[in-house]
Amino acid sequence: MLVRGFTLVASVLCAVVAPLATASAQIDLASRMKDPGQWPMAARDYANTRYSELDQINAGNASRLQLAWTFSIGADRGQEAAPLVVDGTMYVVGPYAGPYPNRVFALDATSGELKWSYAPKPEPAAAGVACCDVVNRGLGFDNGKVFLNTLDNHTVALDAKTGKELWHTKLGEINKGETITMAPVVVKGKILVGNSGGEMGVRGWVTALDENTGAIAWRAYSTGPDKDVLIGDDFKPFYDSLKGKDLGVKTWPADRWQVGGATMWGWISYDPDLNLIYYGTANPSPWNANQRSGDNLWSTTIFARDPDTGRAKWAYQVNPHDLFDHDEINENLLVDLELNGQTRKVLIHPGRNGYMYVMDRATGEVISADAYEFVNSYKGVDLKTGKIIPNEEKTPLVGKTVENICPSAPGAKDWQPSAWSPRTKLLYVPHQHLCMDFKASQVGYVAGTPYVGADVDMYAGPGGHRGEFMAWDPVARKKVWEIHEKLPVWSGALVTAGDVAFYGTMDRLFKAVDAKDGRVLWQFRAGSGFIGQPVSYGGADGQQYIAILSGVGGWPGVVANAEVDQRVRNAALGFTGATQDLPFYTAGGSELLVFKLGGANGEDTSHAPSK
Repeated sequence: MLVRGFTLVASVLCAVVAPLATASAQIDLASRMKDPGQWPMAARDYANTRYSELDQINAGNASRLQLAWTFSIGADRGQEAAPLVVDGTMYVVGPYAGPYPNRVFALDATSGELKWSYAPKPEPAAAGVACCDVVNRGLGFDNGKVFLNTLDNHTVALDAKTGKELWHTKLGEINKGETITMAPVVVKGKILVGNSGGEMGVRGWVTALDENTGAIAWRAYSTGPDKDVLIGDDFKPFYDSLKGKDLGVKTWPADRWQVGGATMWGWISYDPDLNLIYYGTANPSPWNANQRSGDNLWSTTIFARDPDTGRAKWAYQVNPHDLFDHDEINENLLVDLELNGQTRKVLIHPGRNGYMYVMDRATGEVISADAYEFVNSYKGVDLKTGKIIPNEEKTPLVGKTVENICPSAPGAKDWQPSAWSPRTKLLYVPHQHLCMDFKASQVGYVAGTPYVGADVDMYAGPGGHRGEFMAWDPVARKKVWEIHEKLPVWSGALVTAGDVAFYGTMDRLFKAVDAKDGRVLWQFRAGSGFIGQPVSYGGADGQQYIAILSGVGGWPGVVANAEVDQRVRNAALGFTGATQDLPFYTAGGSELLVFKLGGANGEDTSHAPSK
């Protein structure tokens, strides 16, 4: 049984009430997104742009960035969470590690003073079934409540003023291998949550909870009959291959859909005008595709659903019969583009398979799909059928090692989110540059244990670098500039109206670069590598702030902070081979770092951020 509680740090309680005792708690999430001084959800907005309208920090003065304050999360494992900033308070969550797993902190966003903290007591067994580090990708907020997903499959609502628990709801089962690592997303009074555990053969789902009570409103599975996937007569996929009855059953061997993976642990977007949410599902289970003939729907699929009912309106499978663990949980950015003289409402999806998809978000039509990384595992995307074209020479066979498959299992880009600037009309993409050798093997399903069936060895792609930060033009369909990094770029991206883009590296550098040409403007060497998500907000002192968590980890970083032998190249599902030297550059960490401008002579600047 889950035991819940919260900790209020001494001398903190009196600091909670005054700054937050305002009518602003009644303002809904959509309204807060219009305030450039706030960062109310992990992606900043429903379109998943991670764009800040603040421009006090710009390409001309970013070199004057200085550390304003720091705060220790107290758990030296992978720090992937995005801080939230609402009404002058910053909310941040730690990973499942340390004495208080998944602990939530409320801090004064200007001074760093601690207001309260909440320490759930999740089941210790959760850490044993988490696939790729015990990370947490952030919190949710709406109507005076903070929402937390714990690794052991609970969603919790907290009072934003006091940290008092309001309710908690259990969504999954550890003994099946289920965990939750994603940041919750709130849409129209519903908290949207998906599960992790595809490498354990769990069955993927997205669940909607009532934000006031925690009651489950609907659950949409990724595999199985249409009634479970919430597919009905109003389901209108663009491509004929996706039309048919109960394809979530028929495209699998008998009963394999029940342990078929297709989890959802990434990002959810929302278009209020179309009233559709968008998200991608993960890889099918097991990795050994020889054990699961068929297209394996609805794995590696982008769904558009009605948030009120959960009913699917359209879907597009990115990688039918996925061969390489190419999840497609990556972010879907919702923007309007001028294409062939026509303004179109599109969805941009930087695919794990290495292709940049531009899709009509009303219909699911693929408008373009161009390689943004080195790809030899596929031969392109057929825009008539929407299907990716496999390279048969790279098809894994049981007992045979297939060499030089690019991109590797984490894909050209994994969970680490991109950013979009409406000023430059460019997408800023942090990603990796890796290839792999892949050997498939037979594996049996046992609940709560690894269900992979593959031996993987990863290494740097052509050119020898292992990571890249790039700017992509989705209209011209090409890369504009790129920065090569020695290690995978596993942090999220941020871009601002000051035409500055931010990202972090695994070898401890946090960088500000010119959004127009990629020129490095400033960098800061932290105590641990970066895999977190940078955010920007306005402080009570009129300053623009930049915040990010430092602390290496995640799938590529466990070799630096966990008991993984760096000499074993296929450890950590193969990622150790690609990052064997990571412990030379960094160890684990848990530091929240907050920056602002200093004056030309070191004094603080004082003019307010422009809006």
